[in-house]
Amino acid sequence: MKYLVRDKIFAIGDDYWIEDENGRHAFLVDGKALRLRDTLEIKDRDGRVLITLRQKMFALRDTMTIERDGEMLATVRRKRLSLLRNHYRVDLVEGTELDVSGRILDREFAVEYDGELLAHISRRWLTLRDSYGVDVVRQDADAALLIAVAVCVIRMAEKEREPG
Repeated sequence: MKYLVRDKIFAIGDDYWIEDENGRHAFLVDGKALRLRDTLEIKDRDGRVLITLRQKMFALRDTMTIERDGEMLATVRRKRLSLLRNHYRVDLVEGTELDVSGRILDREFAVEYDGELLAHISRRWLTLRDSYGVDVVRQDADAALLIAVAVCVIRMAEKEREPG
């Protein structure tokens, strides 16, 4: 299943719909206003919060957390940076590790588990300029989590690029 995600989703107080490949509303993104740190909620069509993303304020390395039902679900950190590829690691609380690599700032990257592709993020399929697609490859994969991972690594890569 492919999802269409608007690129600049961290605007304060910005709400918008992520659509599925059939143009139906799939997830509502709620950018929380007036928070000390970046906070974003991904909700289902009925307004229930599925995922909360938070920027950690005092981490040694840039880190974002992904929460579900008020509990920590995953931590996202930059793994290593080379000249050509950004590489991030997603540590899920139950011990699973996801690998995110590719050209994050170009919106051309993959989310993998143990070498198996879970999601491919790309702008290539789209004609809309300020959007990218999240193609959730596995039928049993958690689409909301994979969209949250994509949002986190893009946000972190953009912050790294900003002048100090």
